[in-house]
Parts: sequence; structure tokens; C-alpha cells
Amino acid sequence: MSAAKPPAAARQRLVSVILDEESIGRSNPDVEHERKVAIYDLLEQNSFAPVGHDGGPYALHLSIDANRLVFDIRREDGTPVVAHLLSLTPLRRIVKDYYMICDSYYQAIRTATPDKIEAIDMGRRGIHNEGSRILMERLKGKVTIDIDTARRLFTLLCVLHWKG
Repeated sequence: MSAAKPPAAARQRLVSVILDEESIGRSNPDVEHERKVAIYDLLEQNSFAPVGHDGGPYALHLSIDANRLVFDIRREDGTPVVAHLLSLTPLRRIVKDYYMICDSYYQAIRTATPDKIEAIDMGRRGIHNEGSRILMERLKGKVTIDIDTARRLFTLLCVLHWKG
């Protein structure tokens, strides 16, 4: 008698995310905090299914190679599943905009009024949502993810892209 397969939701998820240390530039405490929170939240709840593969759960190794984002997807035990290389060009402007507004936000939370902080944060969330939608579109046909997973992955992409 063979062991029953776990339900699809238990298989179609990430259980590990590793950021390539060579890809990560020097970052400030705010960026490090965002990275830790994004990884924690991503591992707590996500929907991640490489198209045409149902052998998860998965481990994701993220890195940047030249001008490409590398999604190296493996099974939980490290067995390679697939690697996708995505051009960063479509994401470059949105990542730059996101960093600019994050800098404004982090400055504002130290000195600005609550109304000003809220206005900047609304703009920050809007840019973050746009980046998440672009990332989902870039992964279409490769990896099926939900919007919350896309948001956390976009945060990690920004951390990788940050060069101090």
C-alpha cells in the first residue's frame, strides 16, 4: 500500500526561499527588515505551482545573473524542477520608482505628520501592487502564483536588485 499524496494545496507551495548572497548588495536596516518580513510571510502563506509539475512542495533559489532574475525551483529535498530566467528590463522602472518612494516613506516615518506618512504609504502600496502584477505577468505560463505570493516575491526581487 503506497502513502497517499498530500492535497494539492500542500504541494503547490514554497517551503524554502534562498536569496543568492552574491546577488544581494549592501543594504540598510529598513531593507533587511523588509526582506525578513517578506520571507517569513511568504513561507507562512503562499500559492506556488510550476506549470506542468505537481511534485512540490518547493524550494526557491532567487538570484540575479546579468540583467536576468533567476527562479531556480527545486523540490523540498533539493531535486531540481526547473529554472526560469526573466529579463529585469520590464521591471526596472517600477523597482526604481519603488525604491524612491520607499526612501521617502522611511524618511517620513521619522519626521512627518501621520497624514503625510499615510499618503506616501498609499503611493508605495500602489507601486508595489503594480510591480507584483508585472511579476505575475512575467511568470504567466511558467509558475502559477496568487497576488499575495507575487507581492512578497516582488519585495524579494527589490531586495536582490538593491545595490546600496
